[in-house]
Amino acid sequence: MFSKFLNLQQEKQERILDAAMKEFAQKGFENASTNAIIKEADISKGLLFYYFKNKKSLFLFLYDYCINLYINEFYKKINMDETDIFIKLRQCSVIKLELLMKYAAIFIFIEVAYRDKSENIKSDLELINKELSISNYNKIFKNMNTSKFKKGLDTEKCINIIMWTLEGFGAQITKNEKLLTSNKEDYQKAFDEADLYMNVLKNCFYK
Repeated sequence: MFSKFLNLQQEKQERILDAAMKEFAQKGFENASTNAIIKEADISKGLLFYYFKNKKSLFLFLYDYCINLYINEFYKKINMDETDIFIKLRQCSVIKLELLMKYAAIFIFIEVAYRDKSENIKSDLELINKELSISNYNKIFKNMNTSKFKKGLDTEKCINIIMWTLEGFGAQITKNEKLLTSNKEDYQKAFDEADLYMNVLKNCFYK
C-alpha cells in the first residue's frame, strides 16, 4: 500500500515523516495542515497524496512507523531471560527512559496521538494499541518465576494487580502535558515514583 513511499530515498522519506510528525505533534490530527507538512518537507501536495491516500493514511502510517521503531529498539535492549517480574519491570522503565531521551520527538508524537480524540482515527488507534498491548505483554512477561511470591497467594491475580497499578500510574503521568516537553530529570522523577509503588507491591507479595 505504501510501496511508492518506501521506494523513496531514505533522506526524502525522513524529511516527509519529520515534517508530518512535527505538524501532528503540535496541532493534533484534526488541526494538522497538509499544506504545512508539504512546505516543511519541500514537496508538492500532489506528491504527498501520491504516496499517501489522505491525511488519515499519512497519520496512521506515521504512528505505526514510530511505534515499530520504538518497539524494535526496546527489544534490542531488554533481557528476555529475566523471570523476576519486578526486575523485568525495572528494566522496562530504564530502557523506556533511555529511548525517551534518544527519540524525544517520536515519543511526543506517540503521546499526542494516543490522546487524540478525533473520531476519524480513534477506532484505528484503539485497535492498533490493543493488539500491541496484548502481543507485547505476552512476549515480555511470559514464564515469570512465581516462586518468590508468598505461599497461599493467587500469583496470577497478584501479577494482574502489579500490571494494573503500573497502567494506572502511567495513565496518570501521561495526563501531565508538561512531561511532553520536559527534560530527563522530570522523566526520572516519574520513574522514581513508579519504583516506590513497585517496592510497596513487592513487600506485599514477595516472601
